[in-house]
Amino acid sequence: MTEENWRRVDDYIAAALISEEEAQEETLAVNARENLPAIDVSPPQGKLLHLLAYAIGARHILEIGTLGGYSTIWLARAVGDGGMVVTFEVDPRHAEVARDNITREGMSARVDLRVGPALAMLPLLVAERPEPFDLTFIDADKPNNAAYFAYALKLSRPGALIIVDNVVREGAVADPSKTDGGALGARALFEAVAAERRVEATAVQTVGAKGWDGFLIARVT
Repeated sequence: MTEENWRRVDDYIAAALISEEEAQEETLAVNARENLPAIDVSPPQGKLLHLLAYAIGARHILEIGTLGGYSTIWLARAVGDGGMVVTFEVDPRHAEVARDNITREGMSARVDLRVGPALAMLPLLVAERPEPFDLTFIDADKPNNAAYFAYALKLSRPGALIIVDNVVREGAVADPSKTDGGALGARALFEAVAAERRVEATAVQTVGAKGWDGFLIARVT
């Protein structure tokens, strides 16, 4: 099996199970036109985030890593009227593109987009003493995943979900010879989660349009 096969199956899944209204083709087209990195979650993964948020009745979601707002919009649709997604983006230009996409999709009232380094801004969010989050999605710079997870746990309610993307990295997480920042960050995340008694967790490998990767999902107990 090749990446071409994986992509074809992803396209099949999206065509079969994701409606044209849900698909956000314009968001992805804008992100490509604006030369944003092509690292958005895939449409099936976006729909999965939406379904998980909807299934637990999430009304208050934290996202670390907005990019062009593709996953943000999936999550914002799930929280419904009166719900809120607080999302952090470090790059002002990416944030500008995301704001336009979010507005076009009619989700502005459900999204609080904050621009700046997440590790500098998360302590400010903690100081605000916000309503605990029902779900956190972490998809930002990989070396800091363990730190992001620690903040997500601090800000979550019991029963909340914390989802971290890109934790397999083509098998690098389990290959000691891989010492790049992404691989080290993934292993640090697993070690932190394994040592944390306040969560139960697993991880799932994925293949598809985004290659061989996977996500970690933890439930706050």
